[in-house]
Amino acid sequence: MRILTVSDVESKYFYDYYTPGKLKGYDLILACGDLKREYLEFLVTAANCTLLYVRGNHDDRLEENPPEGCICIDGKLYVHKGIRILGLGGSYRYRQGNNLYTEHKMRQRILRLMPTVWLHHGFDILMTHAPARGMGDLDDLPHRGFECFAKLLDKYRPAYFIHGHVHLNYGVSIPHRSLHGDTVIINAYDHYQFDYEN
Repeated sequence: MRILTVSDVESKYFYDYYTPGKLKGYDLILACGDLKREYLEFLVTAANCTLLYVRGNHDDRLEENPPEGCICIDGKLYVHKGIRILGLGGSYRYRQGNNLYTEHKMRQRILRLMPTVWLHHGFDILMTHAPARGMGDLDDLPHRGFECFAKLLDKYRPAYFIHGHVHLNYGVSIPHRSLHGDTVIINAYDHYQFDYEN
């Protein structure tokens, strides 16, 4: 399954410089937050495949006016063609906003999902906006990762952890792709594609 991940900035490759057919061949799009409604609607229309998204820390507007044709999995476990995808949007709380959480509040969100996770015997992809603590995050409060995400990865060992929020141009040492045990971590900033083998 060919998966396109996007986050934080509208990719010029797919948007500004789009040519017909450029988005064909994708089976699934995972959008990790802080993207314009119009961009998400463009992607899902041009690619003609399922687009799942979580909200970023700047996405309060999407709650009132969600992108048409897209599926919000924020705070949900969604199964797409047998792939179990757990969605948790938002970032570390550094100001007022609907999609900003303390460590305690994010842990509570995860606890509410545990019956569903147990029912599905875990998950294959953890999809968030913010990174996990110590895995591609930064030391400043707005870009700090969640410790509870790291614990989720250690306990359930999903095949992939996909997040956004930390822009690759924030530093030369921020990777697009890395590993945590057997879990592949993808920073979806701008865009990144990969093949998921069932």
